[in-house]
This record gives sequence, structure tokens and C-alpha cells, in this order.
Amino acid sequence: MVWTPPQPSVEPSPRRVRVRLGGTVVADTQRAQLLIRYGPQGFPTYFVPLEDVRPGVLVDETPDGWSVEAGGRRAEAAATVEDGFAELKGHVTFSWDTLDWYEEDEPVHVHARDPHHRVDTVRASRRVEVFVDGERLAHSVRPVLLYETSLPTRYYLPFADVRTDLLTASETVTACPYKGQARYWSHARVPDVAWSYPDPVPELPKVRDLICFYNERVDLVVDGVRQERPESPF
Repeated sequence: MVWTPPQPSVEPSPRRVRVRLGGTVVADTQRAQLLIRYGPQGFPTYFVPLEDVRPGVLVDETPDGWSVEAGGRRAEAAATVEDGFAELKGHVTFSWDTLDWYEEDEPVHVHARDPHHRVDTVRASRRVEVFVDGERLAHSVRPVLLYETSLPTRYYLPFADVRTDLLTASETVTACPYKGQARYWSHARVPDVAWSYPDPVPELPKVRDLICFYNERVDLVVDGVRQERPESPF
């Protein structure tokens, strides 16, 4: 399986979108345009009409956009424009690293959620084994399978079915707008080989406190059949 990103596209969003710098709302719109893209240029993000941006918060204009100042705080080069789509003329997007985004009244992290991107979880009775260099790290017949658009099937396993004595907690922490914040574990020969969501988003309760190994970095055997290692962004 080779991951191929979809072509970039723009579509109007029905969601109310707000952006804050500290405690100050710098943009509030019900007319957001959603730019869906993946790759070196970035990830999905909302573009807000300039008319729906708080007056005076965009400062120090450059050809690419502005810095943002509000409530005594400043975010350098945190507002940008996009010239490649006619629908985005007169619109601006903001940094997801230095400002806080909300869809309606709920915070959204990392990037905007693509409405065409699905994440489904199902309980299964598949026999799942995980090996590194011939050594078995996990053996379970009660996995939760996670299907995510354009990505390999992920097998989430109970910790009780994993040789946790062969793993050490990593300092790596990542965030996903669809699943939440993940913490990682390393094997002596494969760093950050597995992850878990101790507090996933409310829509994905089945993966709470389970552990999942990168198909790309281990030998995964499902029902006695060794799975090919997929090609993916990971």
C-alpha cells in the first residue's frame, strides 16, 4: 500500500470557526473556506474572510501575510494568504502552532479536520502477533482495528497482551485532530515503535489505553499471515 495524497481542493464549511491569540478572539466567521491539502505545503486549514478578522490585529504586512497582535501578545508571521485558489482571494489563515482554533465551541488541534477523512474502530477476534527481529512482542486475539482514510489498518492491543518488559516509555508526544494526544514506547532496536491514546477524543473511546505498533517498523502477523510493510508518511 502506497499513500498518495489527494489533490488540493477548497470547499465552504458550515461550521462556525474562531481563532484566538491568548484570550483574545482575532477571527470569528461562519463563512470559512476549508483548504484540503496534504504534504510539504501543509495540512487542511480554514481560511477566514478578512472582513471577519478583528480590526487592528493584522500588523507588519508582507507579501505572504501578516504578524498578529492582540491582548498584549504577538505571533510573528502567523497570518498567511494563499494565491493558488480563486475562492481564497480576500481570505487569510492563521498558524496552528501559535494560535488557538475552535470549531463552534470545541478546540481543534494540529490542523482542520477533513470532512472526507474517516476514522472507524471495530472490535475483532483476529489473532495478531508483533515481532521485531524474530522476537515476539505481542500476541492478542482481542484487538481493536482502526481504519483511517488512506492509511494502513492499525491494530490496537490490550497492554496485557504485550511484552511491556521489552518496551520503555519514550519522551515523544504527538497530537492528531481525529484521535487526540498520543504517547510513545520504544524497543531497544526500534525507537518509538508503538503508541497509545490514554485520553482519546470522545468519538474514539474504543482505543483508550490500548497500544498500537507501527506496521511500517515491525513484522505484523494477522491470523497466521505475515503482513507486508506498508509505505506511508510514517
